[in-house]
Formats: sequence, C-alpha cells, structure tokens
Amino acid sequence: MNAELQQRFDRMIDRHFRFEAEDDIDGVLSTMVDDVEHDVVGYPTGPVRGKTAARGFYDGLFADLAGEKVTTLRRYYGPDFVVDESLWEGTAPGTPFGIPGQGRRLTFRLLHIFDMAPDGQIKRENVWLDFASILQQLNAPLGA
Repeated sequence: MNAELQQRFDRMIDRHFRFEAEDDIDGVLSTMVDDVEHDVVGYPTGPVRGKTAARGFYDGLFADLAGEKVTTLRRYYGPDFVVDESLWEGTAPGTPFGIPGQGRRLTFRLLHIFDMAPDGQIKRENVWLDFASILQQLNAPLGA
C-alpha cells in the first residue's frame, strides 16, 4: 500500500475517533462521504445510509455512552479499506443497548472495517463490538 494513502486514511480515522470521544456529531459526520453506509452489527436499525441516518445513531450513542478515548491496537490496510482493532474506554451515563448504565465505567474492544474514498473520507463504517464484555460490565453489581 502507498504510504501516503495509508497516512491519509490514518489521519481521517484518527479524526473520526477523536470527534467521537468529544461527542462532536458534526465532526464525526465531516469524516464521512454524504451517502455513507453506517453499520453497527446487531444494532436494531441494521445498516443505514447517509449522514442524516448516521446522525440519528450518534445522537443515541452520545446520550448513552461517554467515550473518553479509543486506543488503536492494530490496523490492517488494503487499497481502499482499513481494518482497525481498538479498545474503547469511557462511561455509560444513559441506557446503552437497553441496559441502565448508571454512570459505570466501560472498557471494550471494537473492530471497525472502514471502506475509504480516495480523498480519505469514510464511505462505509462497519462496527463489531465485544457485546459480552459490555453486558458483563453493565450487569455487574454497582461498585464492582
């Protein structure tokens, strides 16, 4: 893979994660093409298309989870895609996945598959998360 293209992809994905940690929906959407496909596997709506639909997802996400940081563990690159394995850290002030978060701390692994446009914007975001870990942490007794 071309080093310049890899750096372009990295910059955009890092910006995307930073905007998510800041709960900046407009910033997140600025990293995506207008007709982005946004797919969080297992999410009730299934894949959605376009920034307006993605905004709806992020409105709910930012009410339920307050991300503090995403740490990339590994990245794999292709000519128009990036696979990113990350660790998410933050709190759950809302009701993520229908479970009262009660402000608990959460840490879980994520796998993103990003399809990228040549200019570096995100064309498709496919997200897989460690739901078992989330359930375990949210269902644990308070103070655990």
